Amino acid sequence: MDLMEFKDTKCTPDTIYPYPADIRDNSVPIVIDNVMSELLFECYEVPGISYGVDALFSYHYTQPEPLKDALIVNLGYQTCHIIPVINNYTVFENTRRLNIGGWSIVTFLHRILQLKYPAHATAITLSRAEELLHDICAIAPDYKEELAKWTSTEYYEQNIKKIQLPYTTISSNTLTLEQQKERKRELARRLTEINARKREERLAEDQEKLRQFQEVQEIIDFGAEKEEIEHILAEYELKSVQDLQKAVANLNVRIEKTKQKILAANSVEDVEEPPVKQAKYSKMVFESDSALHSYLENAKKMRQEIITKKLIRKQRRQDIFKRRTAAGQERMRIISQLARKEKGNDDFGLRDEDWDIYKTISKDGGDSDSEAENEKLLELEEILRTHEPSQFEEGMNVGEMHQLHIGIERFRAPELIFKPYMSGSSEAGLSEIIGYVLSLFSEQDQLKLSANVIVTGGLASLKGLKGRLLNDLISIRPFKSVVNVNIMENCSLTAWHGAKEFARRGDYSNYLLTKKEYQEYGPEYFKTHMASNIYYPTPKEVTIDVE
Repeated sequence: MDLMEFKDTKCTPDTIYPYPADIRDNSVPIVIDNVMSELLFECYEVPGISYGVDALFSYHYTQPEPLKDALIVNLGYQTCHIIPVINNYTVFENTRRLNIGGWSIVTFLHRILQLKYPAHATAITLSRAEELLHDICAIAPDYKEELAKWTSTEYYEQNIKKIQLPYTTISSNTLTLEQQKERKRELARRLTEINARKREERLAEDQEKLRQFQEVQEIIDFGAEKEEIEHILAEYELKSVQDLQKAVANLNVRIEKTKQKILAANSVEDVEEPPVKQAKYSKMVFESDSALHSYLENAKKMRQEIITKKLIRKQRRQDIFKRRTAAGQERMRIISQLARKEKGNDDFGLRDEDWDIYKTISKDGGDSDSEAENEKLLELEEILRTHEPSQFEEGMNVGEMHQLHIGIERFRAPELIFKPYMSGSSEAGLSEIIGYVLSLFSEQDQLKLSANVIVTGGLASLKGLKGRLLNDLISIRPFKSVVNVNIMENCSLTAWHGAKEFARRGDYSNYLLTKKEYQEYGPEYFKTHMASNIYYPTPKEVTIDVE
C-alpha cells in the first residue's frame, strides 16, 4: 500500500495532508496511479502529489534512530508484505506479498461464526466480526497445542468468551393456573356479551324489515294497481305476493327464535363456582430435603417429556409436507399408488386396511396437543415455580440464547495469516514467506535482517503475534542466531504519522509532483524518495512491419 500526500489549496500554503491510497508496491497496474493523479490534478486541482509506501513511512519516520538494516513485516488490511531494507536501501526485488490481510481474517471469522450460530446469522455482521477480531482474538504460540487444550471441559469453561448479542425481551407468561382459568372465564363473559349485542342488532334489523313488509302487505290489501304492486315488490327483490307472504312468515319465525335466545341468556343467573381446591403440591409436606429434591426431579423429568413429545409432533407435522423427508416421501408414495388405480374400479374404503391407509396419508404427523397435556404441563411448571423460583424463570434464558460462545475461534481466525490453506489459498504462510525472503540474501545479510524484524500495520496489534513470530523465526534460523522482533507502537497510524513527518521536511517540495510535471511527463510519472517505489516508465510501443 502506498501513501500519497498533497497540499490543500483551500488551507494555508504550508499545510500538508497525507492522503492514503490502496496502491501496493509494484504489484498493481500503473493505470491506478494514472487515474489517481488525474483525479487529484484535474478534479481537485491540488498543487502537488507525493507517493510513498506506508511500511517505509512507518520505518523511516516514526523511529528516533532507525537502524540501517531491517526486515519490515507490513500486515495490511488487504495484503501483507515482507520488505527487506539493507543499508537504508529497500530491496524491492526481494520483496514478497501474501494475499491475506485483515479483511480476509474478518470475513473468515464472520463465516465460521455464522456457520456455528445459524440462528443469529443476521446479527453476526462484518462490523461485529471486525470488532471481535481486535477485542478478543489472539494468535496462539502453537496452534496445535492450543487446539488440544480446548478439548478439556475445565479449560473451556475458564477461557470461553461470551458475547451478548442485542435482543428484545419478550414478556414471559407468569400467570398461575388459576389466573389462566380466570382469564378464560373473562374471555367467555366478553364473548357472551358480544353475542347478546349481535342478537339485539339482528332482532332490530328483522323487526324493521318486517314492518316494511307489513306496510307493503297493507298497500296490496287496499287494492293498489298491479303495476304499482310489481314496482314495490321489485324494490324489495320479491317476484310475487306469495314471496312476500313467505318472507313475512320467515321473519316472524326468526324474530321469535331470537327473542327466545335473548330471554334464555338473560334468565341464566351467574352461578357461583365452587372454590378451587388447593393444589396437591401446595399441601404436600416432605419428610426431608432429599424427598423434596426427588419430587422436583421427577416433576422436571415429566415436564421435559411433555415438551419433547410436543416438539416431536411439531417436527412431524413439518416433515409431512416436505418433499425430501421420509414421512413426506411415504405419503406421496401412497398417494401415487392410489392415483394409478383405474377410476372405474373405485372401491377404496370397502376393505378394513383402507382405513389404515387413509389415516396414514391424512394425519398431520401425530395427534395434536391435548388439553389435558397442556394443563399437566402448566401444573408441573407451577410446581417448579413454587419450589424453585430462582431456577425456573421462563424469561431467564432469553439472554443466554442470544450469546456467542467464542472459544477456539479466537485463535482460528488470526491463524489464517500463518495457514492460508484454511481458507482455500495455496500460498505459503507468513513465517514461511519470511524464511524464503531471508534465504534470498547472504548469510551476513540474513543475520542483519533477522536481528531487526519490525512489524507494522493494523494486525500487528493482535495479542501473541510477537511471540509467535519469534518462535517461528528461531525455529528456521541457525543455532544461536540473533532474532529480534519489534512491534511498532500505535501500529495502525504509524504510516500516517510517518508521512506527516516526511511532509515537514525542509526538502519536501523536491519530492512533490507538480501539475506542470504531470502534464509534461504523463500521468504515470512520480518522484522517488527513500519511502517510495522505484519509478519504471512504461516502455514505448514499437511497431514492427511484417512483410
